[in-house]
Amino acid sequence: MAERELHAYYARDEERDRLASGVGLVEFVRTVEVLERTLPAPSAVIADVGGGPGRYTDWLVDRGYDVAHRDLVAHHVEQVRDRHGARVNSATGDARALDLDDDAFDAVLLLGPLYHLEDPDDRLLALREARRVVRPGGRVYAAAISRFAPRLDGMLVQRFHLKYPVMADMVDDAERTGRMRPVHEAGFNGYAHTPEDFRDEMMASGLVLESLVSLESVAFALCDLDARLDDPSERALLLDVLRAVESVPSLLGVGPHMLATARKG
Repeated sequence: MAERELHAYYARDEERDRLASGVGLVEFVRTVEVLERTLPAPSAVIADVGGGPGRYTDWLVDRGYDVAHRDLVAHHVEQVRDRHGARVNSATGDARALDLDDDAFDAVLLLGPLYHLEDPDDRLLALREARRVVRPGGRVYAAAISRFAPRLDGMLVQRFHLKYPVMADMVDDAERTGRMRPVHEAGFNGYAHTPEDFRDEMMASGLVLESLVSLESVAFALCDLDARLDDPSERALLLDVLRAVESVPSLLGVGPHMLATARKG
């Protein structure tokens, strides 16, 4: 994990509002929708591991859950503490070595750490730590970036290559290796999965994989996405379509993010 690049990226503080509009809002709404299918009822105890500035922690607290928040970035922890105080157990922490007890949580959210762990052994450590701290029968929800997101979203839609020509080389390398290199100072670095690799890693951790879905599918490519989200009927149609195709094997890698639901046996 390139921690220097990671901290430089999150120091830009763009993550705090990333899920508030556009494709980020679709990611949030769809993630919540998938979580609600199998999350235990409030006031279950949930660990939000790698929870960033706490958008999902906020949602869990609003729903009445008891939440422990861990993140590698101290500023993210400060933001969560500023909003929730002692209501949330928030502290800096590494997903690969959690300061949390065995079998202590009803569910674990791992919605960011796998993005930044380039070494497969590190990703397996994070998944096994999530498995360790969730109770038997509890679920782990893990997110991954699609191997094809840099080309489809980064180049085709956002056209980063026009400003950063090195993007073309980064995309080719990312599709070969999964490693996403920053294309500018303080740019995003991380790892992108194929659906097959993501499925294999989830099962290698000892968890029982229950579902693997595409969150945004083709929504990221809609130039009028915000307008559709603002229109109740168009928003409903969009979400219905995304649900209908979320598990189609040949479409799992089309959208920017995949979400796995797995159970501790």
